[in-house]
Amino acid sequence: MNPLPRSLAPRTLRGRLSLVALTTAALLMTVLTVAFNTVMDRHLRHQADDQLRDRAAAVATTIDTSGPRVRVLETANDRLLDANAWIYEGTRLLERPPATAPGSTLTRAAARVAARDERACSTVGPRSPHPVRLCSDLVGGHHGATVVTALDLEPYRSSADTSLLGSLILDAVMLACTYALTRLAVGRALRPVRTMTDQATRWSAVAADVRFGAENHPAELAGLGASLDTLLDRIRTVLRHEQQLTGELSHELRTPLTRIVIELDWWQARPRTAAETRATHGVIAEAARSMRTMCDTLLDDARDRAQNTSAAPVGTTAVVPVLRRLVESLDARDRVEIFVDGGDPGPRTGVASPLLERIVSPLLSNAVRYARATVTVSARQLPGSVRIDVTDDGPGVPRAFADELFQPGRRADLDDGHDGAGLGLALARRLARSVGGEVSHAHGHPCGACFRVDLPVG
Repeated sequence: MNPLPRSLAPRTLRGRLSLVALTTAALLMTVLTVAFNTVMDRHLRHQADDQLRDRAAAVATTIDTSGPRVRVLETANDRLLDANAWIYEGTRLLERPPATAPGSTLTRAAARVAARDERACSTVGPRSPHPVRLCSDLVGGHHGATVVTALDLEPYRSSADTSLLGSLILDAVMLACTYALTRLAVGRALRPVRTMTDQATRWSAVAADVRFGAENHPAELAGLGASLDTLLDRIRTVLRHEQQLTGELSHELRTPLTRIVIELDWWQARPRTAAETRATHGVIAEAARSMRTMCDTLLDDARDRAQNTSAAPVGTTAVVPVLRRLVESLDARDRVEIFVDGGDPGPRTGVASPLLERIVSPLLSNAVRYARATVTVSARQLPGSVRIDVTDDGPGVPRAFADELFQPGRRADLDDGHDGAGLGLALARRLARSVGGEVSHAHGHPCGACFRVDLPVG
C-alpha cells in the first residue's frame, strides 16, 4: 500500500491517527464483506440445489422402472410435477416441460446434464439476467431413468444483490462512525498533551519552577512530562547562565569603563599638553584591552559551560607579577595602601594569566572597597597548590551573612554606600573551580576579611 503524498497527508496527529484507523477499518470490512457475500452466495446455491433435488425426488415417484421399459405414470398433480422437469431413459427423452421447445437451449442443457449418468448440477447463463439452475437425479440405477429439474435463480441472485448492497451500506455507515469516533477519542486523548504543551511554553518563557511530574498521569504522559521537565530544567539553566553572564559582564566592565570616562572627563576639562594626551590615550587603551580580555575570558568560560566541558585556558603563570599588575590598575593609592607579599616572580600556577586576573580581581576590588587603610595580597607555595590571600582591615564579613557570601546577587548591606552587584565573589569562585581550584573565606580573621584562592601548581 503506497503512502499518501505529503501534500495530501493530514498535518495533525489527530488526523493521521484517524486516517490510520479508517484505513484499517476499511481493509477489515472489505475482507469481512467479501467473505460474508461469498458464504451467502454458496448458501443460496446449496439451497437452490436442495430444492431441485426435492422436486426431482417428487417426480421420481411417478416413474415406474420395474418393467423392461421405463414408464411415466399419470398422477393428480401431474401438471405441477411436469413444470421444469425432464425425464430421460438413457439419452432418450421421455417427457419435457410443456412450455419448453424440443430444441431450446434449456432442453439441450438438460440433455447434457442427463448424459452424465450421475447426480450433477449445472447453471445455464450464469451471467445472463435470468440464470437457470439444472440438477439431475437417477431413478432405478444405471439402467433406470434420469430426472432433470430446473429452477430460475433470479430470486436467489436478487437476494444476493440485496445482501451485497446492504453490507456495502453498512460498511459505509461503520466507516463514517469509525472515523468520527476515532477523531473524538484521539482528540480527547491528546487534550492533556496540548495542555502540557501550552504549560511548557508558558513556563519556559519565565523560567518557572513548576514541573509536570509523573504522578496521576498515564505511562505515556508521564514519560512526556519527564521529557518536558528535563527540557524546562535545561531552558531554566540556560536562562540562568545568560542572566549570570550578563551580570558578570556588567560587573567586570564597570571598572574599566569608569576609568575611561574619568580620563575623558579629565582630558576635556581644559587644554592638555601632548604628554598628558598621550598618557590619557595610554590609560584608555589599557582599559580597552582589559575590557577585551574580560569579555574573552567570560565568554570562553560561558562557552565551555554550554558545551559541558571543563576545559579552561591552559598555561603556567607567575603569580606575583599578575598581582602587581592588578594592584597598579586599581589607582587606589590615595585611599588605601596595598602591599604585595611574595618574591618576584614567586610561585607559578597552572592557570593562564587572563583567567588568574579574573579570579583575583573581584577579591581585590572588594578588599579595596571595604578596607580602612591597608590591603595585603600575598602568594605562597603549598604542597600541591598555590595559595593567594587577599586581606583587608575593613569591617569584615558579618557572621550571619557568611553562608550567603558566595551566592550571586547577594550583599550583606545594600545601604553601605558602596557600589557593586554582589556578583564578584560568585564569579571568582566559579572561575577557580573551573580549573580545579577554590575560593574561600577564612573565618575567624582577627581584623577585617581574608579571602583565599587555592589554584593548581604550574
